[in-house]
Amino acid sequence: MQYEISSYSDIFILTLILSEEPHFARHFPHPTRDLLHSRHTVLPAPAIRKENNPMRFPHSAPWAFFPLAFLRWGARLAVPLLAFPLAFSAAPVRAEVFTAEQRAEIVTILRDALKRDPSILRDAVQAVQNDDGEREKTAARAAIVAARDAMVNANDPVAGNPRGSVTIVEFFDVRCPYCHKLEPAMAAFLASDRDVRLVYKDLPILGPPSVMATKALLAARKQNAYEKMRDALMAQSREISMAKIESEAKRLGLDAARLIRDMEDKGIQEQIDANLRLAHQLNIQGTPAMVIGDTLLPGAVDEAELRRAVADARATNR
Repeated sequence: MQYEISSYSDIFILTLILSEEPHFARHFPHPTRDLLHSRHTVLPAPAIRKENNPMRFPHSAPWAFFPLAFLRWGARLAVPLLAFPLAFSAAPVRAEVFTAEQRAEIVTILRDALKRDPSILRDAVQAVQNDDGEREKTAARAAIVAARDAMVNANDPVAGNPRGSVTIVEFFDVRCPYCHKLEPAMAAFLASDRDVRLVYKDLPILGPPSVMATKALLAARKQNAYEKMRDALMAQSREISMAKIESEAKRLGLDAARLIRDMEDKGIQEQIDANLRLAHQLNIQGTPAMVIGDTLLPGAVDEAELRRAVADARATNR
């Protein structure tokens, strides 16, 4: 999403405020940080590749969003804040040039105004949040409609009722802690609503061990044991190894040697690549994420949120 800055003065004021009064930064929300610490694993903008680790996800990448996110919020807030001190300025000033005295006056007025009424900034932040939320929902709906034909295919693992009137498409990484957190809510919801189809989109975003685990799940599907293997690996710690995969396959009564061979099947890598492309097309920012009707529902939501989203989709026959 892009934000327009009306003039160089907007950038100047933002820089001025944050450089001379850095404590103002405490009042700014941090959308990426909030997501990172709330309910899903953040997914940086992906580069689709055809290697064993098809996407590159540096551990420091989520924080790389900070400067851009911060400036985007700040630039939008600077416009209304800029108008306030200029309205009280005794002499007219050019939009792009401020004297040292004018800079000091602007900072003083802003500081005093925010001390007297902190709700000025809070209300501006809330307005930006609301606007961004609506823009994101509209963009997500458009992306879902555009990707409708690619949303579900015959190779996708399915749980719940295969003939359900509503479909949940869940993007997940078997090693993602927030995906683990979602499991009880999803299980309880599917047990209470028998008219829902759950389609799994394996999205290995946490490095080579996730790719290996995803391949094991899709290989297990060839022996009609996708859900059994998924349950087994989801119950493991995040440290999944080939030895653990082989051990679980044997415990589940699978042909472990065949499973290991099938993990190298070209079709499995192609399916992973297709899932990654679809996630990128839908602008999915992390795992877990669910598409329900025309709604993108990110994060480890609770059962009530699942119920509301499915009810909305059912009401509109999507």
